[in-house]
Amino acid sequence: MDSIQDILDYVLFSIGSFSFKVHMVVMILLILIITRFILWIIKKMLFRRSYVDEHEKGNIHAVYQIIRYVLWIVAFGLILETLGIKLTLLLAGSAALLVGIGLGLQQTFNDIISGFILLTERSIRIGDVLEVEGNVIKIQSIGIRTSKGLNTDDISIIIPNSLITTNKVINWSHQSDKTRFRIDVGVAYGSNVDQVIQIMEESAFEHPDVYDRELTEGRLMRFGSSSLDFQLLFFSKNIFRIGSVKSDIRRIIVRKFNENGITIAFPQLDVHIKQNET
Repeated sequence: MDSIQDILDYVLFSIGSFSFKVHMVVMILLILIITRFILWIIKKMLFRRSYVDEHEKGNIHAVYQIIRYVLWIVAFGLILETLGIKLTLLLAGSAALLVGIGLGLQQTFNDIISGFILLTERSIRIGDVLEVEGNVIKIQSIGIRTSKGLNTDDISIIIPNSLITTNKVINWSHQSDKTRFRIDVGVAYGSNVDQVIQIMEESAFEHPDVYDRELTEGRLMRFGSSSLDFQLLFFSKNIFRIGSVKSDIRRIIVRKFNENGITIAFPQLDVHIKQNET
């Protein structure tokens, strides 16, 4: 026993009055191993079910992220205590330094606080489709400082969390797995209004990603300066790739308009030239 104690008390190196001993290395390794083991158990318990939908997976991930950060903060504090560093004295002695660091890293701290808000509030979850600053993004992960998303061009985008919490963000999949979209089109004056609406609705019905036939509706919106302006409203679950869905429906509308002799309007101006009488 004395030999083991001697090994544990063996000084690896010294800096001033501080001595780094073997038992400190052992304690630090134990703290790291135990922390990772606890996180592994928690992760297995949270993700033990094989079949969960995207929203529930996002909730579970948020809970796990919060637990992970808390455990690692506790582990870091225990490591400092193992090294003989008192956290209360450290915080008190470095108050001025922390203020300076806080001012310099204000945006970083803002992102970190925003990350905790996203993880606890859960208004944004993994799998949600957001519109951020005009970009449509599908959230893949939510971190403590940044979130990662995939845009419609399959490009990964790193988003500072503060950008999501402080700006206006449209969450297309927050309340429901389907969303209503619009397609605008103008046709020439003299066209049969009822026929135009019927063709637009039938064009939407032909697309497999249109959700509900009864909720699809064509409307005459206004009498424009050069056209009768219509709008097609439809629901779709294919939120992330809705640009492709709209393109397909527009192609069907153009084909059906051509088959039925309906002209898509374009801006026209009548110019009257007045000649001066001499």
